[in-house]
Amino acid sequence: MSLLTWAIIAFVVAIIAAFFGFGGIASGAASIGKLLFGLFIIVAIILLIANFL
Repeated sequence: MSLLTWAIIAFVVAIIAAFFGFGGIASGAASIGKLLFGLFIIVAIILLIANFL
C-alpha cells in the first residue's frame, strides 16, 4: 500500500476515535492516528518533491 493509503487509514481511525469521545483506548488510537497521518503526509510530500527533481 502507498503512504497516502496508510495516511487515510490513520485519519479514519482518528475520526472513529473522535466519534467515541477520545476516552481510554479511543484516545490512544486517535493520538496514534493523528501522528501517523501527519508523518505519512510529510513523507509523501517529500517523495513527491524528490520524484520531480
